[in-house]
Amino acid sequence: MSAFGGLIVLFLALIIATDGARNGLTAWLLTFLATTAATLWLGRRHTRRTQLRRLLIVAAAAALTITVCVPTVPTQRRYPADLPFVVTQHWRLATGSRVAVYHYPPAPGVARHATPLVYLHGGPIRGISLLDHTFLRLLARHGYDVYAYEQAGGGRSELLPMKQYTIDRLTTDLGAFIDHLGEEQVDVLGFSSGAIVLIRALADPRQAARVRRAIIAEPGPMDGPTARVDGHPGEPSARGAAAGPRGPRSTYLPRYGVAFGLMRFGLLGFDNGLISQAEGANAFTAADLGSDTASAYCAHDAHRIPSEDSPQNFSFNAAASLRVQQTLIDSPSLAPQLRHSRTPAMLMIAECSAQIRQWATTVLAADPAIERTQYLTDVGHHMWNGLDDNNQRAATVIAGFLEDRPGPLPNYPTRDDIPAFLQDHR
Repeated sequence: MSAFGGLIVLFLALIIATDGARNGLTAWLLTFLATTAATLWLGRRHTRRTQLRRLLIVAAAAALTITVCVPTVPTQRRYPADLPFVVTQHWRLATGSRVAVYHYPPAPGVARHATPLVYLHGGPIRGISLLDHTFLRLLARHGYDVYAYEQAGGGRSELLPMKQYTIDRLTTDLGAFIDHLGEEQVDVLGFSSGAIVLIRALADPRQAARVRRAIIAEPGPMDGPTARVDGHPGEPSARGAAAGPRGPRSTYLPRYGVAFGLMRFGLLGFDNGLISQAEGANAFTAADLGSDTASAYCAHDAHRIPSEDSPQNFSFNAAASLRVQQTLIDSPSLAPQLRHSRTPAMLMIAECSAQIRQWATTVLAADPAIERTQYLTDVGHHMWNGLDDNNQRAATVIAGFLEDRPGPLPNYPTRDDIPAFLQDHR
């Protein structure tokens, strides 16, 4: 068994050394041509039976590892089918990105708000879930003219070359989207990694001038220093308490388990020769997210976590997402630029968020234009989750700010509350 394990380790080492060249076949051939030759050479003084046993070990390892080199999904991108309740538009932005766009006009008979609302989804580089589409339709029923687009490389949007996936590209794409919309100003709701894109846009005076009001919901780290900060999450989430996600997992297959695992640990390039970006996006399933979905809900909701998406609509470009996250980690502090922000903003924080609290409080401390914070109880990171009245609660908070009315919740935490908020592990 030690010889068998050694062959596997050698194969993985050569995958890394060759960056997965030719679907991993280069590493596979090098491993088994070399080990076969070595086995025959070293076994020349042993009995034929011993030689045969050693060659069988090599053959067994070869049979197992060849599965790493064989695609089980199409290698050309297969996009999700269009949704039955909304038209999928495709806009070519000035940056070169071709993105899938969804428009939910205000409901008939409802007072229409003059400024369009743009939604930036989380991920990054994934599709907009059915749960989010439900919430966007609710906002439209409140009279908002809602636009949402899937970031380049995610959902039904076209792929980019891997090197073009950066946090700065996502930010400039937002500006290009607003330009394409043709409105002088828009309101923007950014959620999770979409909130990061919004924060970085607010730090750019040219882009910030196009945003009338900004809603920063459950942000991730806004820059490299924030990404490296030690901190704690909110109240306990359902991670570890909820049943495991159902459905097939690509990561249970040797090819995709090896590829995604090595990329995750930085041992394989994001633009590698083992699996293409398109194949990786085709292969990744909702079940591959593991406990990430449960972490977006409160512990007391562990027994009733809703189905966020369908297999037909789900899309996640894992390699591109990791690439964007790496460019964020490598980015310098944003605080000096954000201190000059003048765009009225609101911060939304969930009680059971699995996000590091310091990610949100760093934004609150740095951006002087944040006028209010709304701390939503009894919800996790995915605040509009379809449970109880959570969608309506979130919509009321958003509407109050966009319409410049008093918030339905206390303004908490304020900047002065940050030390106590963190100390109390809220």
